[in-house]
Amino acid sequence: MSKKIAVLITDEFEDIEYTSPVKAYEEAGHSVVNVEFEAGKEVNGKHGEKVKIDKAISDVDASEFDALLIPGGFSPDLLRGDDRPGEFAKAFVENEKPVFAICHGPQVLIDTDLLKGKDITGYRSVRKDLINAGANYKDEEVVVSHNIVTSRTPDDLEAFNRESLNLLK
Repeated sequence: MSKKIAVLITDEFEDIEYTSPVKAYEEAGHSVVNVEFEAGKEVNGKHGEKVKIDKAISDVDASEFDALLIPGGFSPDLLRGDDRPGEFAKAFVENEKPVFAICHGPQVLIDTDLLKGKDITGYRSVRKDLINAGANYKDEEVVVSHNIVTSRTPDDLEAFNRESLNLLK
C-alpha cells in the first residue's frame, strides 16, 4: 500500500540524504511531499541539489501523512529556529508513525521532548545533544527504536533506506 511521506527540509540539506531515501521510497511506490516554511520556493542542498517545496508547514498537519523524513546537513539546525518543525515531528512520534532521521536530522527530534529512553543515533557532533535530551545514543549504522529509524552519515544510507522501507510495509 502506497504511503505519503512528509520531508522536512530547508536550505543546506545534505543532498544524498534527501535524494537516496526519496528515490528508494518512490521506487517502492510511495509519494513524498516536501515541507518547509514557504510553499513553491526552491531550497538548495550543500552540493547543488535543488528541491521544490510542495507545502508550507503552516498548511499541513501530521495526520495527512503516513511517515516523516528528516535529511541531515545544516537543514535541521535551520529548521529548529522555528518551533513548528519540532511540533510537526512530535505529532508523528506521539502517534507512532514512522520517523526517519539521518545525520543531523535527529536534531529536530530533540525539540519533540520525546527522546527519553529511546535508542537513537546521529552524526557524532550531535550525540551530546541527543544524550542530554534523554536518548540512548548508539554509534551504529542504523538504529530502529519502535517507530524511529536513525542513521549517522551518508555511508549508512543503504541500511537507513532498508529499515525505513521495512517500517513502511
